[in-house]
Amino acid sequence: MVYVTTALLDLVLPPRCAGCDAPGVLVCARCTAELRGEPARRMPVPSPPGLPDCWSATVYAGAARRAILAYKEHGRTALAHPLAGALALAAGTAVGGHPVVLVPVPSARPALRRRGHDPVARLAVLAAGYLRAAGWPASAAQVLAQRRRVADQAGLNALQRAENLSSAFRLAPGTGASMAALLESGTVIVLVDDVVTTGATLAEAARTLRAAGAEPAVAVTVAATRRRGRARDDHSR
Repeated sequence: MVYVTTALLDLVLPPRCAGCDAPGVLVCARCTAELRGEPARRMPVPSPPGLPDCWSATVYAGAARRAILAYKEHGRTALAHPLAGALALAAGTAVGGHPVVLVPVPSARPALRRRGHDPVARLAVLAAGYLRAAGWPASAAQVLAQRRRVADQAGLNALQRAENLSSAFRLAPGTGASMAALLESGTVIVLVDDVVTTGATLAEAARTLRAAGAEPAVAVTVAATRRRGRARDDHSR
């Protein structure tokens, strides 16, 4: 599989920066700073109904865009660590020191087969580990699953994305203990994805959790796509 070949090449060949192609590093210092950006509340414009407060580490452009695509689509799985670091920084900024459970948005089955890995679930697990290392009680819970096949979101507008994802998620089988943790008093539920564009995916994931009695407080992504001119970008909740 392509992702296995690429991951092996990362081990045996000198790495090149995923952001700028500079030799010798997985992500150079300049691109790391761009990737971590400035964590802030970045809501899609317009925002779909039911979308939680949405925070991201940076905008989906430049080094961040190239690193995310290399990780998701080109098998550079070692990039999970710097991307998860950016995600953890955004989550920590959004929720402060409260205990958190990171809930990844589920990937479509065809995408999982094509990529050979679950990129968002991996980011959630690693980000939770970084938060724990920084002193926050944090865990990751993969409690959502795909209910049905959905079309590729690329090229769809906001309304089409919402229709495509309507009732697309369900609770994953055997997640009773994880759901109990989500419902525990004082725990902040954080939905996690790599990129927010229209917000349709995160809004549908939030709806599924609410139907099970779990209210997500925020959604956190590595990056946010700018849409329709200047999106709302601020540090207030």
